[in-house]
Amino acid sequence: MSTISANTNTGATSPALRTDSLVDGVLILLAMTVVQRLVGLVRAVLFCRWLDAKQLGQWDMGFGFLMLVAPIAVLALPGAFGRYVERYRQQGQLRTFLRRTITVCSVLLVAAVVFILLARPWFATLVFGTSGQTALVAWLVVALVGLVGMNFLTELFISLRNVRVASCMHMANSVLFCALGVVFLVNWHCSATSVFAAYATGSLVTVAAALFWLHRTWHAAPIVETPITSKAMWSTMVPFAGWLLLSSSLMNAFAIVDRYMIVHYSRLPADAALSLVGQYHSSRVVPVLLVSVAALLAGMLTPHLSHDWEAGRRNRVIANLRLFTKLFGLGLMAMGVAVLIAAPLLFSVAFQGKFAGGHEVLPWTLAYCIWFSMVLILETYMFCAEKARLASVSVFVGLIANICLNLVLLPRLGLPGAVLATTVANLAVLVLICLFNHLLGFTADRGMVLILVLPLGLCLGTWPALMLFVAVGAYAIVSEEVFSCAERRILAEGYEQYLARMKGFLLKTKVY
Repeated sequence: MSTISANTNTGATSPALRTDSLVDGVLILLAMTVVQRLVGLVRAVLFCRWLDAKQLGQWDMGFGFLMLVAPIAVLALPGAFGRYVERYRQQGQLRTFLRRTITVCSVLLVAAVVFILLARPWFATLVFGTSGQTALVAWLVVALVGLVGMNFLTELFISLRNVRVASCMHMANSVLFCALGVVFLVNWHCSATSVFAAYATGSLVTVAAALFWLHRTWHAAPIVETPITSKAMWSTMVPFAGWLLLSSSLMNAFAIVDRYMIVHYSRLPADAALSLVGQYHSSRVVPVLLVSVAALLAGMLTPHLSHDWEAGRRNRVIANLRLFTKLFGLGLMAMGVAVLIAAPLLFSVAFQGKFAGGHEVLPWTLAYCIWFSMVLILETYMFCAEKARLASVSVFVGLIANICLNLVLLPRLGLPGAVLATTVANLAVLVLICLFNHLLGFTADRGMVLILVLPLGLCLGTWPALMLFVAVGAYAIVSEEVFSCAERRILAEGYEQYLARMKGFLLKTKVY
């Protein structure tokens, strides 16, 4: 059978500790994500219609700050779950592991909240370019608590290979955020304050509901466990989490540095700079959805690859990741072309023609968001090899390149200069990730390289990008350069397997 579709469940099972196979997890995640991202798209369109460019810029800067600070606040400990939960679960030490990590993360979060509240004027200047936005910083603190809780529980359930619960959490949070955002904007303040309040409330409600599932998981774990000392546990987990913290901090800084450069180095007044960020935000509404899908898939992929890695099946890890990269890359390119085709309708009708600057830079934004998505997928190999520091090196080089290019291009070209700098920096990170993976034993064939380069065609415009995608798709069908014989066999077997399962499900449904 296909290596990519094998169910790798091990250890004791129970309803609360139910695991999903890799392909099951991908399909569940994609199905839930499609609906969730549609909700997110509707929400983003409504925000762009109702908020002016300045308010939209405030939301963009605040959300970027949350993404940057959330892992730092808890030292990225939940991010290490995908690598180590399976180990402690198989060793019968899950309850001890959870109890200790929950305690440490709670203490760290309280300390972060107190520090930000005491330094609100400074953080207001850092995030919004003016010290007069301390009220928004207070809402950021509330949202930070909800986001850290969301991240902790999501990482835990995904590491337990219970993708259903993690997907339901994200779905519930997205729907609540959308509904509360609409209610607050219409009935309270039509400003960024309402958006922050809606995000914070939705996250906290979702965390409260998900704690029920954590309760089930806790009681399903063995009460009598194999003893493990704190020193043994933290000496194993902390070094990996430390490199992961550095990597995630650099990654999040890399993702928002161009907007911080606009606010602080564009030589514009604070309101004008935030308006430019709002224009930029409009070009990122759809591309960022692609990145969020990649982040979810990467988080779900890591424990499955880690499971094979721990079992010594390194070739299987390489084959699965290479095939997954090709399929996901083609899917991202298809969505990128579709976005370019729909862009005139999106910007002229949905956004009411308010964001011409965002429309101008959309092709470049799409290209670099796709490359950033592929970075998130490919760096999972480094995590399996416990070489997260190499991902940090790659992103650090990209971050420095982004800053230097922005210092040169932003004052001269404005928003297009900032986006061009970010595009070049993302490509540099992707090249370094591929290089380091190769040094660690990962082999990328010519088909994978072709797919990684393909997003550059988006920068040529809508119709050239479409023709290029069609040409590559046809080449993938008629030639074995893109998908090898072994990969075609895996895809065919996977298709037949799930077709048979679907027929069996339909037959059972008819019987009942």
